[in-house]
Amino acid sequence: MPSLQLAELDRALDLLSGRPLVALTGAGLSTDSGIPDYRGPGSPARRPMTYGDFVSGPAAQRRYWARSHVGWARMRRAAPNPGHHALAALESAGVLRGLITQNVDGLHTEAGSRAVIDLHGRIADVICLSCKEISPRAALQERFEQANPGFAESVGPEIETAPDGDVLLEATDGFRLVGCTTCGGPLKPDVVFFGENVPKERVLASYALVDGLVGGGALLVAGSSLAVMSGLRFVKHAEKHGVPVVIVNRGETRGDPHATLRVDGGCSEVLSALAATRPGRVMEP
Repeated sequence: MPSLQLAELDRALDLLSGRPLVALTGAGLSTDSGIPDYRGPGSPARRPMTYGDFVSGPAAQRRYWARSHVGWARMRRAAPNPGHHALAALESAGVLRGLITQNVDGLHTEAGSRAVIDLHGRIADVICLSCKEISPRAALQERFEQANPGFAESVGPEIETAPDGDVLLEATDGFRLVGCTTCGGPLKPDVVFFGENVPKERVLASYALVDGLVGGGALLVAGSSLAVMSGLRFVKHAEKHGVPVVIVNRGETRGDPHATLRVDGGCSEVLSALAATRPGRVMEP
C-alpha cells in the first residue's frame, strides 16, 4: 500500500479505536468474493432492471429470470472474503454494534455476522407479487431447471456476471417461467429493485443504529460509492448528529463531503487491519 494510503489507514485506525461502530457496506466489499461491483474502478456501465420494468409483464420477467437462472448458479458458490470475516470478528469482540448492508448476497450472515440489516433484501429469497408468500430461491432454481433443461449449461462461461446475481445474457426468449406454487402468481426476487422503496422498518432500524452512535461512536462505510440515497442518507444523518464517518473504498464516493476521512483502499485489507487492532476497551456513546 502506498505511503499516502498507509497514512490514511493509520489515521482511520486511530479515529476508530476505542469507539463502538456501525458498518454500512456496499458491493465493493464483495468483489474479493468474485461478485462484481456496479461502479468500482474499471466496472463497465450496466443498467440493472428497474421495478417498473419487472412488473411490466411476462416479457421483462422472462428476461430477468433467464439471466438470474444462470447467474444464481455462479453467485451461490461465492464465499465470504477477509472483509466479511473481519466485520464478523469485530461484532464478536463487541466493537461492531450493527451492520447495514446494501448487498443482497447474504455473505455477511454466512461469515458469522448476526446483527445485520439487509437493507435491499436477499437474493436467496423469492416473493410472490400476488399472495406475497416468501420461498427459497434454491427451490425455484430446481423448478427452473426442470422447466428449462440444459438452459444454464448452454450459456458459455464468458458471459459476464452482474452484481445482483444475474448475467448479461441477450437470448432469453425461449426461457419458460414458473409461477408461485401457492397461487400461480408471478415471482420476484425478494430484493429492492431500482425504483422500488426500501421497506420502512429497515430504514427506521438503520437510523436507530446510527442514532446509537451519538456521543462517542463512529460509522464505518465499506465498499460503497454511496451513489444512491439508499445508503447516503445514513452518512448524512451521522454527520448531522456529530458522528464521525470513515469511508473505505477504492475511488471517490458521493459521501466524501460528509465524511471525516476516506481511506482509498480495498476492504479486505483495511478491515482486516482494523479487526487485528481489536480495541481492548470500547467506550459507550
